[in-house]
Amino acid sequence: MRLKLYHVPAMVVLFVCAAYSTLAQIAPAATQSSNHFAAGVGVSGYDLDDKSDYLQGFLLGGTLWIDYKLPFMPGFLSGLGLEAEARDLNYGRFSAISTNLRMDTASGGMTYHLNHYVKFHPYGKYMMGFGNVDYGKTPNPITSHPFQETRTITSVGGGVDYRISQNLWARAEYEYQFWPNFWKQPITHIHGPSLTPQGLSVGVMYHFNHRH
Repeated sequence: MRLKLYHVPAMVVLFVCAAYSTLAQIAPAATQSSNHFAAGVGVSGYDLDDKSDYLQGFLLGGTLWIDYKLPFMPGFLSGLGLEAEARDLNYGRFSAISTNLRMDTASGGMTYHLNHYVKFHPYGKYMMGFGNVDYGKTPNPITSHPFQETRTITSVGGGVDYRISQNLWARAEYEYQFWPNFWKQPITHIHGPSLTPQGLSVGVMYHFNHRH
């Protein structure tokens, strides 16, 4: 009789442990933390254009990122996401055309993250948006539009996010931009009609946890 009394609490403990183990495997699918939204800021340095004597040089400035990971994507599509990006290059300027040169871009597009690693998430992206080059008080000597040029632009890039803490990630990124038909008048020392800035950005991203 005493042996049976000992069996009862032992069976209860085993039942509780089994139930807890089962819930630990099933319940997280409904309650796990998911980082669908992320926002961050960074510092960027861009080479304006290696084909032009007028816009050779570098500009420095700030970058803003807003990322959204697409939920419920199957298999290899689970790394797909959306990104909005804004950049203002207004410092460290050096250009033969203007000491007040400024370049602003705003774009959005698709991203793909490789989430196989815990701390490292490499990614690539394709973006479309608008870009504006402001020459300050110096007119553009090549085109008929003084002071500034605005274009629809596309860009490709890639980088890596590195986990610093649960919510905070460091980001390093390379981007290549394509500004079509920027040089409207053919000129001998400009090889091609397009403006092709490229540069590096480093910054931090904050991932907002969401229970689902």
